[in-house]
Amino acid sequence: QVQLAESGGGLVQAGGSLRLSCVASGRTFSSYVMGWFRQTPGKGRESVAAITWRGGSTLYADSVKGRFTISRDNAKNTLYLQMNSLKPEDTAVYYCAADPRQHVGIEPVFTSWDQFPFTSWGQGTQVIVSS
Repeated sequence: QVQLAESGGGLVQAGGSLRLSCVASGRTFSSYVMGWFRQTPGKGRESVAAITWRGGSTLYADSVKGRFTISRDNAKNTLYLQMNSLKPEDTAVYYCAADPRQHVGIEPVFTSWDQFPFTSWGQGTQVIVSS
């Protein structure tokens, strides 16, 4: 069972930046597909960004493209989400998630949110963007 722990959320003014981190347990983080998702009350879960196991391919929601950057440091078992030019509509609880199967070999191009099943989830970190 993969344990995921997010941090870095908080209150920021519109136009500001935050960097979220997600530390994963286990010795095979470098083989996991990872993603960031968010949820607000009354809205369903929204996919934000995802990254393949060596970082060779990423996928972004249209709403965050050009403002958010997903990255990973496999030596530190850590996933990041750099969020710039934040807007009030980015306010949400942000979750990191993993497809913790042992992915190896050539990374595919990430083209679809249902390309990999995200089955392990963190507890979430709150991001509030004030106008």
